[in-house]
Amino acid sequence: MSEVVYEETATMIAAGELQSFVPFGREHCRNHPHAFNLQLRELQPASELWASDGAAGLVGSLQEVSLQEREREFWQLRKGCTGNEEEVEFEEELYAAGNVVVWSQGSRTQASSVCKAFTVDSPVQQALWCNFAVPNNKKQEDEVEHTVCIVQSSCINVHTVTGKDFISPLPFQVSNVWATSFGLLLERKNTTNDTQLTSPGEPLPTVFSMLHPLDEIAPVVCKPAGLFEGSRVQYLSDSTMKIVFTCCQPSIVVSYDTVQGIHSVWNLRKVTHDERSTVLPCPAESIGSPLGLMASGFLNSHLRNISRLDSPGGSGASGLGAGSCCAVGSGSPLHFSALHSHHSRIMASSPAIHSRVHSPSISNMAALSRAHSPGMAAPSFSGSSRFNTSLHSPLARGHPGFLPSLNSSVNETMLMPEMEPIIPDFCMEQLWSEAATAGCQREMSSQASKVFLTSDLCENHYLCFLVESHQQLRCVKFIESSGTSAQLIFPSVTTIPAKDAEPLQTIDAMLVLEACGSLVLYTGITRVSKVFVPGLLSAPFSLTNHRPYLSTPVENVSTPNNVGSMHLPRLDEDLMPSPVSELRGSVIKHHEASFLEEYTFQQSLPYIHALRDPVCNRVTLELSGGAMLRLSIPEVATSELVKKCLQAIRLILPKEAAMKVLVKWYNIYNAPGGPTAHAEWNMFVTCFMTLMGYSTESLTWTKNLHFEVPLSPVIAAKKARPSDGGSDEDWDYLMASHYHHQMGSQPVGSMVNSSVTSSTDTDSLSFSSSPSNASLKFDSSAPLFPHIAALFYVLHLLYQELQLDELQRARASSLVCLLHQLARDLRLEEYVDLYWRDYPSLISGLTEITFLDQALIDQMQRPSFLRPEPPCVFSWLSRCLRGDENAPFPYLPGICPRTRLLVLSYALYIIGDKNATSAEESKYLVKLSAGPKSRASETHFKRQSSVKVRFSSENLAEQLVVWLTSQGFTLKDLESVPFGVALPIREAIYQCREQPCSDWSEEVCLLIGRQDLSKQAHKMTLAKSKASVGSGLSLEPPTSTEADEEEDGMSDIIQEVTGLIWSQDLRVQEVRRLLQSSRPVRVSVVQLPEVSDHEYIEEKENKLLQLCQRTMALPVGRGLFTLFSYHPVPTEPLPVPKLNLTGRAPPRNTMVDLNSGNIDVPPNMTSWPSFHNGVAAGLKIAPASQVDSAWIAYNKPKSPELANEYAGFLMALGLNGHLTKLATLNIHDYLTKGHEMTSIGLLLGISSAKLGTMDMSVTRLLSIHIPALLPPTSTELDVPHNVQVAAVIGIGLVYQGTGHRHNAEVLLSEIGRPPGPEMEYCTDRESYSLAAGLALGMVCLGHGSNLIGMTDLNVPEQLYQYMVGGHRRAQAGANRERHKSPSYQIKEGDTINVDVTCPGATLALAMIYLKTNNRSIADWLKPPDTWFLLDFIKPEFLLLRTLARCIIMWDEILPNSEWVKSNIPQIMRGTFDSSEDINMETMTQAQDYITAGACMALGLRFAGSANSDAFDCLYEFAKTFMKFMTLAGTASVGVQTGYYNLQTSLSMILLAMSMVMAGTGDLKVLQFCRFLHKRMGTEMNYGFHMAHHMALGLLFLGGGRYTLSTSNSAIAALLCALYPHFPAHSTDNRYHLQALRHLVVLAAEPRLLVPVDVDSLKPCYSLLEVTYKETKWYSETTVDLMAPTMLPELHLLKRVKVKGPRYWELSLDLSQDTQHLKSILSRDGVLYVKLRAGQLPYKDDPQGWKSLMATTINTGVRAFKPEAISTFTSEPALLSFSELFCKSLEGIKHREETLLFFSAMLYECVMQECPEMLPTYISIEQVVGALRQGYPQQTFPLWQLRLVVELWDSRMQKSPTNCHNTLLSSEFLPVMKNSVDVSLDNWLKDNSAVLRSYLRGEVLSRDAQSVMLACFLVYRSIPCLRNTHTQLEGCSSVGDLLSRSSQLGIPLRDLLRLVPVLLCSASGAQTMPGFPLHAF
Repeated sequence: MSEVVYEETATMIAAGELQSFVPFGREHCRNHPHAFNLQLRELQPASELWASDGAAGLVGSLQEVSLQEREREFWQLRKGCTGNEEEVEFEEELYAAGNVVVWSQGSRTQASSVCKAFTVDSPVQQALWCNFAVPNNKKQEDEVEHTVCIVQSSCINVHTVTGKDFISPLPFQVSNVWATSFGLLLERKNTTNDTQLTSPGEPLPTVFSMLHPLDEIAPVVCKPAGLFEGSRVQYLSDSTMKIVFTCCQPSIVVSYDTVQGIHSVWNLRKVTHDERSTVLPCPAESIGSPLGLMASGFLNSHLRNISRLDSPGGSGASGLGAGSCCAVGSGSPLHFSALHSHHSRIMASSPAIHSRVHSPSISNMAALSRAHSPGMAAPSFSGSSRFNTSLHSPLARGHPGFLPSLNSSVNETMLMPEMEPIIPDFCMEQLWSEAATAGCQREMSSQASKVFLTSDLCENHYLCFLVESHQQLRCVKFIESSGTSAQLIFPSVTTIPAKDAEPLQTIDAMLVLEACGSLVLYTGITRVSKVFVPGLLSAPFSLTNHRPYLSTPVENVSTPNNVGSMHLPRLDEDLMPSPVSELRGSVIKHHEASFLEEYTFQQSLPYIHALRDPVCNRVTLELSGGAMLRLSIPEVATSELVKKCLQAIRLILPKEAAMKVLVKWYNIYNAPGGPTAHAEWNMFVTCFMTLMGYSTESLTWTKNLHFEVPLSPVIAAKKARPSDGGSDEDWDYLMASHYHHQMGSQPVGSMVNSSVTSSTDTDSLSFSSSPSNASLKFDSSAPLFPHIAALFYVLHLLYQELQLDELQRARASSLVCLLHQLARDLRLEEYVDLYWRDYPSLISGLTEITFLDQALIDQMQRPSFLRPEPPCVFSWLSRCLRGDENAPFPYLPGICPRTRLLVLSYALYIIGDKNATSAEESKYLVKLSAGPKSRASETHFKRQSSVKVRFSSENLAEQLVVWLTSQGFTLKDLESVPFGVALPIREAIYQCREQPCSDWSEEVCLLIGRQDLSKQAHKMTLAKSKASVGSGLSLEPPTSTEADEEEDGMSDIIQEVTGLIWSQDLRVQEVRRLLQSSRPVRVSVVQLPEVSDHEYIEEKENKLLQLCQRTMALPVGRGLFTLFSYHPVPTEPLPVPKLNLTGRAPPRNTMVDLNSGNIDVPPNMTSWPSFHNGVAAGLKIAPASQVDSAWIAYNKPKSPELANEYAGFLMALGLNGHLTKLATLNIHDYLTKGHEMTSIGLLLGISSAKLGTMDMSVTRLLSIHIPALLPPTSTELDVPHNVQVAAVIGIGLVYQGTGHRHNAEVLLSEIGRPPGPEMEYCTDRESYSLAAGLALGMVCLGHGSNLIGMTDLNVPEQLYQYMVGGHRRAQAGANRERHKSPSYQIKEGDTINVDVTCPGATLALAMIYLKTNNRSIADWLKPPDTWFLLDFIKPEFLLLRTLARCIIMWDEILPNSEWVKSNIPQIMRGTFDSSEDINMETMTQAQDYITAGACMALGLRFAGSANSDAFDCLYEFAKTFMKFMTLAGTASVGVQTGYYNLQTSLSMILLAMSMVMAGTGDLKVLQFCRFLHKRMGTEMNYGFHMAHHMALGLLFLGGGRYTLSTSNSAIAALLCALYPHFPAHSTDNRYHLQALRHLVVLAAEPRLLVPVDVDSLKPCYSLLEVTYKETKWYSETTVDLMAPTMLPELHLLKRVKVKGPRYWELSLDLSQDTQHLKSILSRDGVLYVKLRAGQLPYKDDPQGWKSLMATTINTGVRAFKPEAISTFTSEPALLSFSELFCKSLEGIKHREETLLFFSAMLYECVMQECPEMLPTYISIEQVVGALRQGYPQQTFPLWQLRLVVELWDSRMQKSPTNCHNTLLSSEFLPVMKNSVDVSLDNWLKDNSAVLRSYLRGEVLSRDAQSVMLACFLVYRSIPCLRNTHTQLEGCSSVGDLLSRSSQLGIPLRDLLRLVPVLLCSASGAQTMPGFPLHAF
């Protein structure tokens, strides 16, 4: 009797912990101020109502809310995901009640917390999580937006995790909303209107989809699986179909047909193009048939109107709804107007809604404004119902009488143009339907109340739906077919009786609540066991009167037998858990159910009423009383080893058998009061062996498993029960801890062993005879008996896998006992020997055999893959190293990843087979499979490894490293690979570390231990994903405290870098001093005695006015100096230093001010300087900063006097590319203000930002400001002249280099635009003409004579005419009208005014023919060679012509003074004949200007190159001109040339010098600039100061990080910016618009390379080797530069390399791709470098005399002081090692040699730069030490040492000389190897008898000798010789022995060690005389 009860309990499993469960949201709502809030609703503005947080101080509670609201609470739970793998598991809960939705998260260990609480305006109908896919333009795949959707009756609120909020109005009432992998599915509610409307036409769609909250809602089409229909695609409009379930992965929908009572499964996918065209009507047809058109129109208007009326936000005239159909039919005017107004409202209010296609790209601002105004967005639903019935619709055919009755007014309504249909997004394709139930309607099943996916332990997948009315759970098995289209196949359906069910994902099971109230666990459709929930179900089983029922035979049959007891052999096949459908008849069910109702079970105790909210392995039980409990179901296994074994069993067994084992194990393991975790393995062994037919309690070692467990309380309780079988039965619960571990490590003769010895000794005698113990037999009926061999082999492979992981090796020792037993019983001698060698001390004692007779052996399946010689991964690798042939190694896909990885790595790196990892994997690996089961896993595996790895080079080491990374192998994994196996991989890594590729991914760099590279790669990946904020590096500008320091606007220069570039002096501070304009200037005027005070004040103010000319010119230079050096904070405005035009007069420091009224100050004097000041401030912003439209507008100053500064700021933002983010609205806003400066800044800024893009919107913007581009009849706009100039340049920038014909034509005519009659175009004509010329040059930049389609314009001839003069041509084209009447002011006649047109035309020619070397054009530009003609040309124009001619003949420019002088015409160079009438003034001016022009060209040609020849040449000319200047005041020179001309020439030469030396901060140029900065005087005007300070700015461009480019675009920008006519005063724009000076920024490019030490993250010095490509001027050359340095232009370079020996080498190859280096330079130029260990940085050790190498080179290792290591390496492992192991402590007198040895190892690691080798060195030393003492614990380390030695040998054989790239140093290994040899030889000398008895196959004793013997055999690679000893023993000579042993594959060296033993055994003598062992 008691026996039976025990059995019943035993098929139960104990549930895990129970917690009472209350949804957290409910708790939170109690404190939510929500009831009280409802009254405040009306008073608050809408914006505050968005998400009222629960933290508000209003007190209200749920009780005040009426009961109806109270009942509508619902919640759902899901597994929390944070993205990190190691995160703790937590659950997220979404709770909704009333108007509140609470999203919270918490786990079992932490309390729950609220993530977000939302309060909405109307009751929440549904709240759900949904992921929307947002198309990302940059990447191929979509970005996923995680959102919470809250459904109300009229709209859906969507809140994304990133903080965006959307409100999507609903066009109809929704009955349900479903989340899918693409977006939301909406089900329309069926309303009464439907029935009326469907009478004339097709039914309306019922299911709609929403791809994104900003997208229109579109209908879903479906494709039913019908044979006769040809599966027509149609709108899903069947109102009887209800969706009951959707799922994301796989993307399926389950629906239920309410009429037929059938469930169907559909695949949800994007709609194809053909399906779209099927559903949508063809436009051409519908026009042909007005009938069809009217029909569809009618339906549309109707749908709109009705959806409008019944939607809650609609017009509310419900009276219309009732009879709307007939009313419209009769054409009553009321309804017509209703419809009509409705349409017009749609048209008016939502134009945007129809035009939008890619919604997510709308800016957040737009989305926000939309979400804010539900009123505006409401009508969008009308747009979303635009359907067209197809022409096949019954409406067109079936109701001919209906349409003609409509009157014409309705027709107008219908034929509105807006009726285009909505394109469907999704198609639902039917996959499967239930078979229709036979019999009458009554039998029909009802709708499934719950649907879920689950899978069983053998990876079968099921779709289950619970039909509550039938109390059935239907499980449909489905298979994902692996074809191209991922289809699902549904082979079979099983029903399980159930009242409720929930899946448990993580343990592949589901929990079923049976009708009787008991919980049962199923895996798939296999019943596992009941679940025992303490306190709930205990009652009926503990009461005595229930016994009879429980012991009924029927019940016994249906439950699995008692698995816990020791009567396991009784378990027959049919008693094992079986799929339900076979045995469980419905009789049993009824019996159980009725039985439970008879008893008063429900009243006595709460019973389980329903299940809900499964997450992972936890589920909520709803009890009858309304309480809820959270229950967790235990895992299948916790120990890694058991999990792995179960996996292997599952892989090899047929599915049914595997399922039996797993279920059986699950029951045993989780029986109530089950074992503690540490006994899990022992329990597994017992269970497993029992299932194979062993009698575990008779086997000694399995018995021993049960030793030292104390009696747990459960077992004690069981003991108290009288039991007939004695305690033997309870072995199953008495699991021991790691008893065999101790057995392995205990010395012989300890207590435990002696207790076993007696039996062992007797058994060991019978090793080969039949066993003495009769009980040791197999039970051949055990379920796993036929599969023993296969299981053994799989576990053996698992054992090999565990050996390859240091962390798992302890587990291998547990597995080996089991394997050893199986191997003995299967008579696999070699396997037994292998296990003994691996664990000699553990296995020597286990000798029992279970008897197998021949009949049993025949029953057993011997799988083909089980070979007699055991696969041993170490010997495979060892043969690989020796170069022997190897059979492919077997492995289990998915279970032995490490085996596969290492075998293939060796094949690739050691054997050298490049295809090992791709094509020829099967040469080295053979997969094991168990029939059909493995196919799925195999395809999966192929898929994983089919990632094609691109090997950039042929180098094997590189190939290996890249492949390992692609397999997900990391350094952490490498640490767990045993040291011998890992050595080749470490060696490959070491080789790659020396010469890595610069473009490897971050993972590869991490693997090879180059942190510098991985950091660099990490920066690159970050940059690709998004614009990084700041540089992420410590290159932060210094923060200074004094206020005055801050405001000069130059505090952001990074001093760490400038301090390295210019370490010797303070030139950067000096530049700051020269360029600061924010402090008062010093006005020192001495008061002479005769000067009155008033005059003195005037004198001071006049002096100040002069100084202010200089101050006002400074910002232009400052902008260049601070270029791109600052990342603004988005919440603060940009600090703009003020332009200070006051002075201080010494000695009293009194203020001097210009506004005192004593002197005349020019009006508007500061307007342009403050514009420049704004530009300078804006140019500080780096292009990589995060700047958005709002921030730009936020910087707009309040006071109007700062408007000029803001205008400059806008231009600067354009120059650094941020202005593209400014919203069009704001641009319009700024331009309509009509502020001249703002317009100039904005137009130039936007054009610069859109450089060369031909952007249409910008073109329109510019055209409005250029009369010539407007149509001739357009109204004349009054555009200020300077704005026109800016707009013309803007056209040039936007169309730069495009050769756009129309713009070129207009600009060409604009160069010679005549002045108009009404005084228009009369002032400052020069600047407009110049601008048109420059713009024309930019549009056709560098095109030369290849101007496509412009030959009829004769551009060059026309420009030549503008340049030299002649008759004006008739205006062609559109502008003819404008210029009919001549100007009344300016009389030019019909000749061209060369003074106006020449500069523009000259520069246009220069730019069109830039670098083309077109000699014929260049000759036009030669200076005339007669005095007469020279007199006709302005000297200034000579400068431009020379410049133009030189840059056309680009390749002829040479950096020497001869070339410069060669530009001066011959007549000026010779001797002068005094008789000729030569105007000396003309001559000197011409000479100076031509020289200046040539110097300018030289500067452009060598811009940014720091070419020393060019610089020297220019410097000489500058000095000459300086001499002239100093003489100018006195001698005739000044009179002839004129001071102004000299100063202009000097300024141009200075600028040319700065261009050449841009960014280098050259001292000579700086001195020049400083000298000119000091020069004050009337003749030094504003323009000259501007030129000098621009030169200074260029010299320190971007704080030394930027320099100039010489690309065509850069040259064009420089020509605009450095036009050689500077303004005379600060308001002068006559010849050249001042704003264009800033375009120089467009020529700047970052070329500073800053090495940054990856450990300290500080910039440092490092040696670079830069290789130039070969050109026609020089051959390929290599120079060494000390970085940080400016690199030459990248297109000139072949390679840049960081040179050793201080830093790790790193090569950037530029011959293929410069992009990598470009991206490095654009990100602050940071190149991470890593200091090699043993080296010091250049700063600390400039000469290299302090490095570790240098200090120990003379004295050797002994001089190495471990304490000093911290200066040489930052590797924490090495530092700690030196700290803890290399210092001799006082207390313990260490052995000196050990300390020395450790120090030597440390030195070696530092010198070789391989700190990761330290553990290997130590391991080798430990092995050797253990052998020396003769007490090795295991043989495993000797395997490793053997692999190390073999690798060394193979390397030495290949190339004895080239061993520098091997890791182990040459001295260390031979010493260690010798030491091992000596130890083993000595052992052999004394114990050759032991070896001999082993060779004869005698039983070994369990002592230290057997361990040493195993070590010897392993290290000497002697195979298992037991069956070959007969051949070898008879040898008489060494030769004989060699010939016989050739096929054994023993290396010769090792065979010779055996010679004495083998030959002695023949001769009988103990040792062979004269055979010196040490010879080998």
